[in-house]
Amino acid sequence: MITLSNVSMKFNLGIEKNFSFKQLFVTTLSFKKKPKKEEFWALRDINIHINKGEVIGFVGSNGAGKSTLLKIVSGVMKPTKGKVVVNGVISPMIELGAGFDAELTARENIFLNAAILGYSEKIIKDKFQEIVDFSELHDFLDVPIKNFSSGMTARLAFSIATIVEPEILIVDEILSVGDINFQEKSKRKMQQMIGGGTTVLFVSHSLDAIKNICTKAVWLEQGLVKMIDKPDIVCDAYYKQQMGQ
Repeated sequence: MITLSNVSMKFNLGIEKNFSFKQLFVTTLSFKKKPKKEEFWALRDINIHINKGEVIGFVGSNGAGKSTLLKIVSGVMKPTKGKVVVNGVISPMIELGAGFDAELTARENIFLNAAILGYSEKIIKDKFQEIVDFSELHDFLDVPIKNFSSGMTARLAFSIATIVEPEILIVDEILSVGDINFQEKSKRKMQQMIGGGTTVLFVSHSLDAIKNICTKAVWLEQGLVKMIDKPDIVCDAYYKQQMGQ
């Protein structure tokens, strides 16, 4: 269902700074040389195949390339090298608030975000109350999103994205935001979708969550695949490396 072949992703560090008129002005007045554009490879030669219905957990330290990989699979980024083949409709939950308008209310954002995800107006109207009930935000429907906490935003995003079971669900740490009760409810919802055949790509720093939810785990380190195996094996090896054992 998802195949990544020799996928690499390069960033030019400081490129935005070089395009700043303020930075150009300061550099000119101080007679400083423009900083060189340093290359940073977030991913290098990634080869992963994910079958329909698999639940893949990604572990690794901060900056290992996990979020970048999910953004490439989602189509948010285009890899510098390599090829990505995705067969199926993706429902991505990569960044809190992505697809939301901060000035609009929760009610308005339900229709906006659901439309961005490709849901028809009829589906949104039919599922509206179900979205509200799952998010538990009944008293905040007419409050602008900009006044929401990160946990409230996560509730709304998850409730919209999972109201119709997607073929491919991509989750990046969103389940770690919010109170414990909602985290557990979200995990149960994910397990329900998994039972229905949804393919899931799941990034989390919670090794217990990876072990409990996933059928396979991928350990990324400095943009490289260090290990692909059963969740217990990968998580235990990663934990020992982190603890210096």
